[in-house]
Amino acid sequence: MDAERTTAELVRARWAVTAVFGINGLLIASFAVRTPSLKQDLDLTAGELGLLGALFGVAGVLAMQLSSSLTARFGGRPIVWIAAPTLPILLIGIGMAPQFLAMALMQMAFGAVHGILDVSMNVHAVAVERAAKRRIMSGCHGSWSIGSIIGALLGSGAAHIGMSRTEHYALLAVVLVPAALVAGRFLMRTQADRSPAKSESGGWAAWRTGWTKTLLVFGAMGTMVMTAEVAVADWSGVFLHEDRQASLGLAGLAYVAFAICQTTPRLVGDRIQARVSATRLLRWSGVTAAVGMAVVVLSPTPWLGIAGFGIVGLGVSLALPVLFGAVGHYGAERAGGSDAGAAAMVSRFSTMTYSGILVGPAVIGWIADSIGLPWTLALMIPFLFGVAAAARTVDLARRRTEATNDVDAVQ
Repeated sequence: MDAERTTAELVRARWAVTAVFGINGLLIASFAVRTPSLKQDLDLTAGELGLLGALFGVAGVLAMQLSSSLTARFGGRPIVWIAAPTLPILLIGIGMAPQFLAMALMQMAFGAVHGILDVSMNVHAVAVERAAKRRIMSGCHGSWSIGSIIGALLGSGAAHIGMSRTEHYALLAVVLVPAALVAGRFLMRTQADRSPAKSESGGWAAWRTGWTKTLLVFGAMGTMVMTAEVAVADWSGVFLHEDRQASLGLAGLAYVAFAICQTTPRLVGDRIQARVSATRLLRWSGVTAAVGMAVVVLSPTPWLGIAGFGIVGLGVSLALPVLFGAVGHYGAERAGGSDAGAAAMVSRFSTMTYSGILVGPAVIGWIADSIGLPWTLALMIPFLFGVAAAARTVDLARRRTEATNDVDAVQ
């Protein structure tokens, strides 16, 4: 009977954390898709809008460092339970902010809570995986993708009918705050092992010394994947319109193809991971994404370019779920099975990968100004092949951790 209750708890926890991922994706997309309305409502310049985006990103990355300490002290469940319903409430504040300074403060608060939630929900998904002894990370990221698509569609619809951002965000909060609270009730109760946590996440000294070579390789792989995603999101339409003479409407289909091809494999990714090793999946991801980018660069027509961006989506679809899972398990095992150890590693990994979001658009733009956008996209091909080449790090990390634990057990 106890086993049945444990199994039931794990099933509920799996779907609860999957729901949290979906809520997060929906909120972030709802926030992003109303950016033109935000610029118009506050009469912002392009520079002011860029500064707001930077404040959101910097606050998020800084808060990710705090998340590991919070998880070490309280466990992941209460952090997710508090952060998830707080996010839609802060979104209302963004809708109501009357001028630039107030908006800057709200963007920083929203970014900070998003950063904390991003780390804690990934850590919680790792904890459920470890307890259930089955993969769920890909499904969680698939839920995020579905939520983002729904959020983008709802946001576009709200803008189309003239609904204000405040009204739009208030309606979302009415639905999503109770949904987040209900999901929080069914999250798995995890215990933060405070003893290992101190060595993995406690203080500035631990933060400085926690950057292992393995983590740096994982982080570099994640950064390249995120940079590729940003390149498609920000530049695919520009490339097809300006370099392949596609109409604006046709150019917009590039990201649609990418999003659909990225989301679909994630829905079955956990089943794939049950049959295929993480190393093989990462190799497949890197090679497929690189081939897709080559198709884009060499495409003579817009439709072939759209197909290429879709192939890139297939390639990167499972890379981040696999990497988040590998990093979380690696951190937990190094800390003797502690969720706090997983949180420390995930927060560091997130810091590196999110640099792709913060720095990627600007770097791509600068390079494109010098050598053109097609050549700039072509430069990403060897780096994506690099993701495939570095895939064996997953197996090496597992073996080193197992060897270290065996030595500790003997001692």
